[in-house]
Amino acid sequence: MRTIGNVLWLLLAGWWLALWYVVTGLLACILIVTIPFGIAAFRLAGYTLWPFGRTVVVAPDAGIPSVLGNVLWIVLFGWHLALAHVAAGILLCLTIIGIPFGIAAFKLSVLAMVPLGTRVVDIEQKRGIPQEAAWPVARPTRMTP
Repeated sequence: MRTIGNVLWLLLAGWWLALWYVVTGLLACILIVTIPFGIAAFRLAGYTLWPFGRTVVVAPDAGIPSVLGNVLWIVLFGWHLALAHVAAGILLCLTIIGIPFGIAAFKLSVLAMVPLGTRVVDIEQKRGIPQEAAWPVARPTRMTP
């Protein structure tokens, strides 16, 4: 089922969204100072091309440099990538069969805004990662008396 979802995603929206990430990554690498952004864009291009069966986890050792890098990423590259995902999500949600893919595009738009400090892993690998590091981080915490 995962493969069917990935093939449909690839045909409907994945190829052109991944191409957008590759173009962004090449531009970032040409600017030399933003080569780490280019590497992040290439990583996200692979994830955008074949997203089902993989997930994103927060790197616990990312720290302040990733936060500052994400702010710069948003200004330089993130906003137009997130808009591309939102546009794809809206277009995909116009059909009944495209609604699950539209929801996936909306989820990817959040990642397009803040990619630094995250890792893309297989679902099977996620089992070995602490739950605090799973994406998204909004989980209720347990209060002890």
